[in-house]
Amino acid sequence: MTATVPTQDTRRPARDASKPARRPALARTNPLRPRSSKVLLVVMVLYALYTLVPLVWLVINSTKTQGGLFSSFGLWFGPDFALWQNLVDTLTYRDGIFLRWFGNTLLYVVVGAGGATLLATLAGYGLAKYRFPGRRAVFAIVLGAIAVPGTALAVPTFLLFSELGLTNTPWAVIIPSLVTPFGLYLIWVYTEDAVPTELLEAARMDGAGEFRTFFTISIRLLVPGIVTVLLFAVVATWNNYFLPLIMLSDPAWYPLTVGLNQWAAQSIGAGSQPIYNLVIMGSLLTIIPIIVAFLLLQRFWQSGLSAGSVKQ
Repeated sequence: MTATVPTQDTRRPARDASKPARRPALARTNPLRPRSSKVLLVVMVLYALYTLVPLVWLVINSTKTQGGLFSSFGLWFGPDFALWQNLVDTLTYRDGIFLRWFGNTLLYVVVGAGGATLLATLAGYGLAKYRFPGRRAVFAIVLGAIAVPGTALAVPTFLLFSELGLTNTPWAVIIPSLVTPFGLYLIWVYTEDAVPTELLEAARMDGAGEFRTFFTISIRLLVPGIVTVLLFAVVATWNNYFLPLIMLSDPAWYPLTVGLNQWAAQSIGAGSQPIYNLVIMGSLLTIIPIIVAFLLLQRFWQSGLSAGSVKQ
């Protein structure tokens, strides 16, 4: 007779239908789902407050009178709502000199920042897509120029323009604004990846000249980079203070930055005439065009941030 040894049943017991099935550990972890961090959230909230509180303070205090600025809490409205009156006084003070300063600033931005963007685009495109002797030396000069702060060049620039007889003229502000080494470098780097060399060769084989290729093909691919350089140039020119301060002595050619600082200086010394409410209102009017320009141009900027990041 053969003895039969009982074997252990290796089959899994039937799962109780009343108990929910347990997911594997890998199934519960979704790598595509962003992880939340309380520390990062707190840091970003503090950063947002640090950024927005000065703007909120400016908006609220632009509605106060001269006396209300010192008799009420800074982050809340005063007893008198004087927004419209402050606006009228700012635009009409000293025969409307604020409007003259606003027009000067627009001139410096349109000609200076616009010209700087155009020159940076042409030069950066040429350095990225053409090979010529001395290209590495130009690259080193551009990087060196980025490292030099603009304030360090202000005095030598003033001496040069003084010898040329251009001080106290708009050209003393516009010509230095045309040079933007960082914008040139940014276009240079962006063109390397945004404009395929094969596309340019195909256009040349079809008989298109270099200028036609640039203005009909390349410039459309460079729009996000151009807009980025334009935003940097506009903000830098709009907020430019030190260069116009040393170049200009006639208030008729002041930009808004220098003009508002002159108004703020009226509260110092004997016979002072403080007009803090007009300075605050003028500062609010000064930042509005920058906000509008960013809101209008950011869609061109954001459209190219992820260009080429996903292979089609």
